[in-house]
Amino acid sequence: IGVGLVGFGLFFILFGILLYFDSVLLAFGNILFLSGLVFIIGFKRTFTFFFQRSKLKGSSFFLGGVIIVLMRWPLLGMLLEAYGFVSLFRSFFPVAFGFLGSMANIPLLSKVSKALMGPLGVR
Repeated sequence: IGVGLVGFGLFFILFGILLYFDSVLLAFGNILFLSGLVFIIGFKRTFTFFFQRSKLKGSSFFLGGVIIVLMRWPLLGMLLEAYGFVSLFRSFFPVAFGFLGSMANIPLLSKVSKALMGPLGVR
């Protein structure tokens, strides 16, 4: 349930951005994303993640952005959310990029990427 809620939340956020920052879609996406996060890792862990002393600045920007989007100021709210998201998950980005870099070592994916890169002329 949690992964589905997060997925739908990200979909609605992306769709809201594509439709020129539609505040209703962005607000719905934010609510689905946060509720999905609670379903995935639990309420206590979500609370402790957002309110750690070292992540308090990022949490305040992210959650403040959510509140501002709910108050129908979508552009300002999304800018605040983006800054908060980057500062919250700053330590996770190297792990994610390392994982994406290691995907070239998987045999099937390396064949597919070589086949796609050949016609494009990139080697």
